[in-house]
Amino acid sequence: MLALIVRRIIQSIVVMLAVALLAFTLFRYVGDPVSQMVGQETPIEEREKLRERLGLNDPVLVQFARFAGNTLRGEFGISYRIGRPVNELISERMPATLELSLIAALFSLLVGIPMGVYTGLHPSRWLSKVFLTVSLIGISLPTFFIGILLILLFGVVLGWLPTFGRGEVVQLGWWSTGLLTVEGLKALIMPAFTLGMFQLTLIMRLVRSEMLEVLRTDYVKFARARGLTNRAVHFGHALKNTLVPVITITGLQVGSIIAFAIITETVFQWPGMGLLFLQAIQFADIPIMSTYLILIAAFFVIINLTVDLLYFAVDPRLRIDRSVAGGH
Repeated sequence: MLALIVRRIIQSIVVMLAVALLAFTLFRYVGDPVSQMVGQETPIEEREKLRERLGLNDPVLVQFARFAGNTLRGEFGISYRIGRPVNELISERMPATLELSLIAALFSLLVGIPMGVYTGLHPSRWLSKVFLTVSLIGISLPTFFIGILLILLFGVVLGWLPTFGRGEVVQLGWWSTGLLTVEGLKALIMPAFTLGMFQLTLIMRLVRSEMLEVLRTDYVKFARARGLTNRAVHFGHALKNTLVPVITITGLQVGSIIAFAIITETVFQWPGMGLLFLQAIQFADIPIMSTYLILIAAFFVIINLTVDLLYFAVDPRLRIDRSVAGGH
């Protein structure tokens, strides 16, 4: 177990160094920082002084070492467009994105797994066909289109839910949350449903296919032959083995939810990191762009490491294989 953790941590460090190099390349070669920070009429002498003060005339290796060191300290530079430290902007926007992503992931899991189990156990029932039809619609329609339809129906026609923004939020230290207010919860419903719909359909179909496959295996037939009840067979044997690949896919999807919340945040004008990143692209605000890239990579690395450990804990075959290998 310890060897697995150490190996995964080393791999994570290599990945983060590669992402940092990519972000530094973006910072150095996509646009000129000085041109973004000064006006067109600024004299060449003042431009050169600014380049020298920013360290842009230093060797590339020196600049990269400084960039990596600042990143480790949580110093991501100053936004060209807003003129504020990027770490302050990210800390203000991160709670909104993480809250939206967490609720969307929980929604997709708590609804997708039961739907997948039901359709796997009862593939010929009419409700299973309804679930499959809904999943087909959810996986086929673009995210932005689902969001627009929800806004039109529940926001404009019925007027039940707010069409944009985060609603009323409560500050808990540096963290802001809308889960403690009625308006915040109402504002969260449509974005979370929109963001989690695609993940829900994917999880449902994965669980269904795995359940159908597991129910045909020999050990399930042997469990039935021993006289175990359907409940014990379905949930004690079949579902437990079904969840092994589901954990892997779900972990990757959680990272995807955080990374690709940009579309949902744009449709609903959700004040998160995705919307900030999109605005940064429009104005070539490279410090924000590179910081967002590093943060998303860090989220993926942490989630993948957690998934690997969960996979190792859930699947006893991995523990047995490693113990046998260690014995040899």
